[in-house]
Amino acid sequence: MNLTKYRNIGISAHIDSGKTTLSERILYYCGRIHKIEDVRGGGDGATMDHMELEKERGITITSAATQVSWNDHTINLIDTPGHVDFTVEVERSLRVLDGAVLVLCAVGGVQAQSLTVDRQMKRYGIPRLAFVNKMDRTGADPFSVADQMREKLGVEVILFQLPIGMGEDFDGVVDLIEMKAYRNDGEKGETVLTEEVPADMMDDANKYRQELLEGLSMYSDEMMELLLSEEEVPLELIYKTAAAAIKAQSFTPLFMGTAFKNKAVQPLIDAIVRYLPNPLERKISAKVWDNPEEDFPLEPSKDKPLVGMAFKIVEDPFGQLTFMRIYQGTAKKGGTYFNQRTSRKERFSRIVRMHSDKREEIDEAYAGDIVAVMGIDCASGETYSDSTKYCSLENMFVPDPVISVAVAPADRGSGEKLGKALQRFRKEDPTFRVATDEETGEVIISGMGELHLDVYVERIRREYGIECEVGAPKVSYREQPTLKTEFDYKHKKQSGGSGQFAHIKGWIEPFDEEAFAADEDNPEIVDNFLFEEKIVSGRIPKQFIPAVEKGMRQSILKGVLAEYPVVGMRMMLADGSYHDVDSSEMAFQAAARGMFREYMPKTKPQILEPVMYCEIECPEPAQGSIVGDLTSRRGIMESTDINPDGSVLIQCEIPLSETFGYATDLRSMSQGQATFTMELRGYRPAPRNVQEDIIEERRKNKEALAASK
Repeated sequence: MNLTKYRNIGISAHIDSGKTTLSERILYYCGRIHKIEDVRGGGDGATMDHMELEKERGITITSAATQVSWNDHTINLIDTPGHVDFTVEVERSLRVLDGAVLVLCAVGGVQAQSLTVDRQMKRYGIPRLAFVNKMDRTGADPFSVADQMREKLGVEVILFQLPIGMGEDFDGVVDLIEMKAYRNDGEKGETVLTEEVPADMMDDANKYRQELLEGLSMYSDEMMELLLSEEEVPLELIYKTAAAAIKAQSFTPLFMGTAFKNKAVQPLIDAIVRYLPNPLERKISAKVWDNPEEDFPLEPSKDKPLVGMAFKIVEDPFGQLTFMRIYQGTAKKGGTYFNQRTSRKERFSRIVRMHSDKREEIDEAYAGDIVAVMGIDCASGETYSDSTKYCSLENMFVPDPVISVAVAPADRGSGEKLGKALQRFRKEDPTFRVATDEETGEVIISGMGELHLDVYVERIRREYGIECEVGAPKVSYREQPTLKTEFDYKHKKQSGGSGQFAHIKGWIEPFDEEAFAADEDNPEIVDNFLFEEKIVSGRIPKQFIPAVEKGMRQSILKGVLAEYPVVGMRMMLADGSYHDVDSSEMAFQAAARGMFREYMPKTKPQILEPVMYCEIECPEPAQGSIVGDLTSRRGIMESTDINPDGSVLIQCEIPLSETFGYATDLRSMSQGQATFTMELRGYRPAPRNVQEDIIEERRKNKEALAASK
């Protein structure tokens, strides 16, 4: 295995930008498949969308991996979903990849999910190429897309190609480095014709080539000197400088084409091989097991001890399939390796190379490989090595769910089967949570959005034959104090024999706005509780202080307004007292719980609701009714723009509780032509009347439950 000729890349984008269509063309031109299928409409569906649900809905739900060859290079390719509901699929794929292609629509440009994907790529330091797809659409404008990338994503963009015609007239691209025109010929665009740059484009081509060279010269003194002395820059130097700067994520090169019309895809595959890093060029570090503060670099050598990361789990009829990236060493079929978290020794009974849902058995996998292993039982994100306590790889970021529904089997006898299905999905998808409501005994499933849960309920029906009754969606509200309140609380139970005594003093207060605001890099994260203490001269023994924090952390799981988790609260433990005999950790825990019940109402708590950022694309005639409807749902308009193709892009914030069933309403308002996407923006205080409704509904539910018992 020559690792310099290996590429591990992912294709990521906003919904409907054409990721899966592009993947299909790459597979076809690389000779991996011999017939192109469409994502939507008839046929067998795209190769990478292998689930029945994906074929029916025309969307990607799970990431799919395959391996192709191009000009004696090997490319491991992962196609990822675009919907924010399946964002963990993108997250875990990018965690183990070396490079990525960010696909953007030539008309839509940088859209909501493009921002999320960009954030994920930056989080894991993934070098990427940008591909402006759908150049055949009316209103296509790659120059506008480049400007949007600079403005919205904050990245430097350099055009490596110019379009020959746009919209319906799009006929190929001009390569600004080689100064050649590429057109596609043949029934499926399999032949690439290399021609001279069209005469009418020569001036533009020279202008943009000069811009490209000036942009690249910022990363090469040698190139800068040649340009200043007006000498010709050798092609080899241009390629070398570009590749180094792209791998360092200094800028993003822009390519363009139309995957659906089979144009300009092959030059993109050339660029993947030429500019994206091989496993030897990616510096990956692991944490030393007994010292998590210390890093040590992993070497992609097959002779070193094995280090592999299980990044995705799939249950299938033959057992658990664990997708694994090998960072160091060699994994052998039948070999035994240690799970670094559990220290359990496990046997890799089979190693397979995946092609979407098909598999090909191999005997060994080396550093740099992405394979699937059978016979091991682990969770997503775990590290495997030759020995116990060797190292651990940094885990991936998993956002918290925002929506819950209750599920119950329609047929009582299917309870056990439903439990198995939910257990399997929970293991496969870290953003899918399952819990039992302590009060009602209902099984509650939580996820990233309506579509996310809808897909799992449908999979339970199809894959397990269980008809489910689904309750109304429940929003994950939060509670937060609004006033600083001082407390002085004694917990005292002394009636003969050993008693309980704990006395705590201090104050509870809301975080200041900055501390509570969602983290800019991860708007999904909201820190919920900050505990501080300034106990002096042993007023409370040190061993009892953690017990106070523990008691508070137990208490904030259920607030005093409507029993939702409390967030954005700071507790300062300033003073107190103890009893030599009767004080214990249990007593101080109980004191914290009692203090919370007594003093939390005095902080005048408020209810926070999740607010979604929403982008709606609709025909102009429907704009008025859609905006009116959003306003009635407590939506706040941020902007409305006219797209080059005449459609309208509406950007707004809307409370999650107002979005249930919105897809159906939007379709009816726009004769089925509008589309929308949503992602969590953060938590905001709910209006007073909404808070009252939430509290009242919670009270009625409790009364009904008590009556039924």
